[in-house]
Amino acid sequence: MTRWYPLEPSDASVLVSAPHVYRYRSHFAAPPERVWESLASDESLAAWGPSLKAVNWLSPRPFGVDTTREVVLVGGAPRMRERFFRWEEGRGYSFAVFESSVPLFRHFVEAYGVEAEGDGTLFTWTIAIEPKRAFALPFKALSPVLKFAFGRTVADGKKYFDKQA
Repeated sequence: MTRWYPLEPSDASVLVSAPHVYRYRSHFAAPPERVWESLASDESLAAWGPSLKAVNWLSPRPFGVDTTREVVLVGGAPRMRERFFRWEEGRGYSFAVFESSVPLFRHFVEAYGVEAEGDGTLFTWTIAIEPKRAFALPFKALSPVLKFAFGRTVADGKKYFDKQA
C-alpha cells in the first residue's frame, strides 16, 4: 500500500513564487480541440510517450474544478495526487498536488494552456515546485535534470501530434 505525504495547500500564486519554475511553449501539429481532447482523455499525457506510466482520474466526468487524479511516473515512484483549481474547457487547466508518495514537496503546481496558432496549437506548460526545506539544496542541484525531463514530455507531445497530422 502506498504511503501518502500531504503537501501544503497551493494555488496559482505558486506559479510565480516557487523557487523552481519551468516554462515550456511548443507548436503542436494538431488543432486545439484535438490537443485538449488528449489532455482530458483517460490517458492524458501518458499517451504522449514514456515519461508518465499512468494517469488515473479519481473523479467522474465531466471534469472541472475540484476534479482529482493520480499520476504515476515511470518506475512507479513517485505517485502524485492532484486537485484541479482551474478548468477552462478547451483552453487549459491548473492543478496542485495535494499528496505525494515521496516526502519531498511543500508545493507543486502545474498549469496547461491550449490555443490556436496557425494550422495547429500553441501548447504551454508551467511547472512550479517548492521542495521542503530539507530538500532545497539537493533539489537545486537536480533542477537542470528536472528541466530536461519535463522538456522531454513536451517533445514527446510534439512527436505524438506530428505522427497524427
